[in-house]
Amino acid sequence: MRSLPAPVSALLQRAADRLAPAAQAVRPAVPRIGVGAFAVHVGLRRRPMLRALHRQEAERFRPVGVARVLRRPLPPRVADALADAALVASGLAALGVAHRVTGPAAGALQLWTLTYRNSWGMIFHHDNQMLGHQIVLGLGPSADALSLDALLRRDVLPGRFDRRYGATSTAAAIVTVSVYVISGVAKVRGPLGLRWATGGVLRDQIAADAVRKELFGTAPPRAAALLRRGRGPFGLLALTSLVVELGAPLALLDPRLGRAFAAGSWGMHVGIRVIMGIRFTYNLSGISSLPMLPVGPQLGR
Repeated sequence: MRSLPAPVSALLQRAADRLAPAAQAVRPAVPRIGVGAFAVHVGLRRRPMLRALHRQEAERFRPVGVARVLRRPLPPRVADALADAALVASGLAALGVAHRVTGPAAGALQLWTLTYRNSWGMIFHHDNQMLGHQIVLGLGPSADALSLDALLRRDVLPGRFDRRYGATSTAAAIVTVSVYVISGVAKVRGPLGLRWATGGVLRDQIAADAVRKELFGTAPPRAAALLRRGRGPFGLLALTSLVVELGAPLALLDPRLGRAFAAGSWGMHVGIRVIMGIRFTYNLSGISSLPMLPVGPQLGR
């Protein structure tokens, strides 16, 4: 076979070292634990809501995504059992119990549970990032360290280096980045384009959200009332939001940029929480940024 030209070979080598570095098993293990634990926490909190949702009138059911294989809702007990199975599988995957089975099962069951929930009305997008992380980490070798599987092998923190560990973490980081990029692109594809950064649209959105809260008997955040009086702060907030979202792919190029993006995106969600009263718990917890924070050493090449 003919070898590739030296410049092409060097470029491919650099890309492999950046996107799939030879890292230790602890790197994907930390996000696996965090994401799985959060999935269990959310599943337990939503369990009563899901059980009530599964018992709504069949006329409300409008299947989306993978749930389109259904013509009518599942019997409530079957839907309950699948949601509970997703909860159990998420817990076992977080602990690293038979992860080659429970990891993929957790991702598949969570995909079904969240999609089935979205088939009963409004489609929620804020769970997509967690779901993507569960699927990637469930399919990858994320339980070779810090898991019950590893404990049974008496090798809880294996010291070997493998590109699979670096690639799994990068794939999870791509999930993180993709959500922000899609959000940023949606903004600039609107009628204003890049002029969205002037802050007028953001100001109107915050004002409309505050009015809606007042109409439904909920007091809007005080910060929203203070900021509505001026346009300047909204321009800064809007520009910062676009920089974080559209600049997210740069986080994949260097660990330092990854850490900067993690801090910037977390700060953006803190601002959303303070100004609009909307809490993206997964992002505020910092768990969504775990793939951006490389754990453990890696080989240079």
